[in-house]
Amino acid sequence: MDAETWQEKHDDVNSKIKVLEQEALEKDHQIQALTRKNDVLEEQVEKLEEQLSTSKETVNESHSLKTNNENITKKNQLLEEELEAADKNLKETTEKLRDTDIKAEALEKKVTSLENEREEWERKFEELQEKYNATREELDAISEQLENL
Repeated sequence: MDAETWQEKHDDVNSKIKVLEQEALEKDHQIQALTRKNDVLEEQVEKLEEQLSTSKETVNESHSLKTNNENITKKNQLLEEELEAADKNLKETTEKLRDTDIKAEALEKKVTSLENEREEWERKFEELQEKYNATREELDAISEQLENL
């Protein structure tokens, strides 16, 4: 083979080497770009996993708060029912107290009336007692005069 053929082959090989080196360089750039992109995606996956974890915690807290809210609502409803019963009982007791006050007032008037009547009867009794004593003395005096005759 002659030198020219060798030179052509050498030039062909050199150009192929340059093409391959260029392709290798492009592949290295692609690998670096994909590596950076992979790192970014891994960071995004970590962030999303953290968000997912936070969301799960929030859901658990929300469920707990919902349960607490339901319990408080039930307790509030029971307290309202107790309050209504207490109000009803208070109204009934107040009504009974009014009735009792009215009856007590009527009884106080009756007691006052009876006391006045008793005082009247005592006064009449004292008057009759005095008349009786006076009549008795008169009768004793008449009896004594009759005996002396």
